[in-house]
Amino acid sequence: MSKLTHLDADGRASMVDVTDKDTTFREAVVRGRVRMQPETLKLIIEGGHKKGDVLTVARIAGIQAAKRTHELIPLCHPLMLTGIKVELTPNEAESCVDIEARCKVSGQTGVEMEALTAASVAGLTIYDMCKAVDRGMTIDAIHLVEKKGGKSGHWQLGED
Repeated sequence: MSKLTHLDADGRASMVDVTDKDTTFREAVVRGRVRMQPETLKLIIEGGHKKGDVLTVARIAGIQAAKRTHELIPLCHPLMLTGIKVELTPNEAESCVDIEARCKVSGQTGVEMEALTAASVAGLTIYDMCKAVDRGMTIDAIHLVEKKGGKSGHWQLGED
């Protein structure tokens, strides 16, 4: 098993020094979903929500969150992201909104945390906008499905 990278030799929290790492293209893809009552999903799809366009607001919130990940997660490096895409897809069959967040950078460290943050905040925003009509919503299964670049190369869920 690998050692935890955010601990120094004495076991104290420490930011990883990436000074000597090569600058490479890196990308991470994260998926998740927000489960809700069918009536709530119908309001979102039909644009009938009093607060406005739920999916557009959640998409923008996810993008903004990815850019600010280093302010939220104490040991994350600030990154100059070159691409952020947040897709929110209503799924009537499962009464949910499927989330996919994709972040890209040319840098010395990966973008998994930025993609995870984008998906999480997009889900939280959907919850916030719809909680008045459906307090029982759940934000589920936020997980990394793919990462590219860096020393460890390409990884996809299920390859472990």
